[in-house]
Amino acid sequence: MTASVPLPWLVIPTYNEAENVERVVGLSREVLAAACPDGFRILIVDDRSPDGTGEIADRLAAAHPDEVVVLHRERPDGLGPAYLAGFGLALRSGASHVLEMDADLSHDPRDLARLLGATHEGADLALGSRYVPGGGVSDWGLLRRVISRGGSWYARRMLGLSVRDLTGGFKCFRAETLRAIDLPTVRSVGYAFQVELTWRAVRAGFRVVEVPIVFRDRTAGTSKMHARIAVEAARLVPALRRSGWAPPLGAPTPAGDAAATDPRSADPAGR
Repeated sequence: MTASVPLPWLVIPTYNEAENVERVVGLSREVLAAACPDGFRILIVDDRSPDGTGEIADRLAAAHPDEVVVLHRERPDGLGPAYLAGFGLALRSGASHVLEMDADLSHDPRDLARLLGATHEGADLALGSRYVPGGGVSDWGLLRRVISRGGSWYARRMLGLSVRDLTGGFKCFRAETLRAIDLPTVRSVGYAFQVELTWRAVRAGFRVVEVPIVFRDRTAGTSKMHARIAVEAARLVPALRRSGWAPPLGAPTPAGDAAATDPRSADPAGR
């Protein structure tokens, strides 16, 4: 599928999200229809969900052929590869912007318009951030809050970044930003994928802006977080620092100045 006019694409990976996928797509369609008068695409990337998520996604695509697209993958091999497959299809189809969002309604679809708006105002990557003023989480216990904040603090310190929320998965990229960060060489599989993409965007000199959001725990379905994902994230961060990754020659460059992060992303307390 190739759009005649570059359109924003929203990529939503799914695995066993039959209880959520119809609602998240419906709410996202409403928001994007208002924010994107020239059109948009919602791409559901399903990893052969045994609960029927893929079949529901196909029905949504049949009902809304100009807005909803489904990519069926052969097996569930991680969040990162699912996103990479979706990003690749969006870029090949001429996307102007690529957004990503969880399927479980932890991210509020109403915030899609704010993320897009931040890129229209000059951001190369807009992050939905829980850890800037105005952001937060709800329905989390103390242990999960400590792990999440601690993980972001650890990644910031190890990588020398000022971005407060490095592990979140609610983002909007300008297409040029994704092309510049060399997606075929991204190797992280779990939630460390989010850290790696943001780190690469900063390394490439793109402007990263954190947009405050409130993250809510899922009310239907089961969480995909497990110990292996946390271990991978802890191991990846020092490996990223050692790698010294830089964008390949000929990669797109930032449209504006080369500031790595917007001042709103800075941590004035140095935490």
